[in-house]
Amino acid sequence: MKIGELAKRSGLSTYTIRYYERIGLLPHADRDQSGQRNYDASILTWIEFLGRLKTTGMPIRDMLQYAALRERGVGTEAKRQALLEQHRERVRAQLADLQACLLVLDSKIAGYAGTDMRMKDHDAAIPERRRKPAGTRQAGAR
Repeated sequence: MKIGELAKRSGLSTYTIRYYERIGLLPHADRDQSGQRNYDASILTWIEFLGRLKTTGMPIRDMLQYAALRERGVGTEAKRQALLEQHRERVRAQLADLQACLLVLDSKIAGYAGTDMRMKDHDAAIPERRRKPAGTRQAGAR
């Protein structure tokens, strides 16, 4: 398939596809007689996997390392597995952080559920900002 078709089917721009190919995330495409890139449909699976790695926050240098190991093939499975296991631990830690944040948000939202009964007059008013009188700057505050 041509690069335009790959872009449409993968959701990546043609610029991104060329960039990924240039830095080594995608294998170099075969060229037809007119010199246009011609991709095999199987590359869509690899692009989808790269998208998952990107979504989970894998740094591009690790993605490049994984791609290079994959390109070398047999004998690199243990290194690829270790790289993915390390990334999985980072993702799990990130998920735990997000879960803690979600609990805080849920608690805050639940607190607003009964705002009419909890609000007092001074809670509804926008607080005024107090400014320091002119000339009261601390020394060295520049």
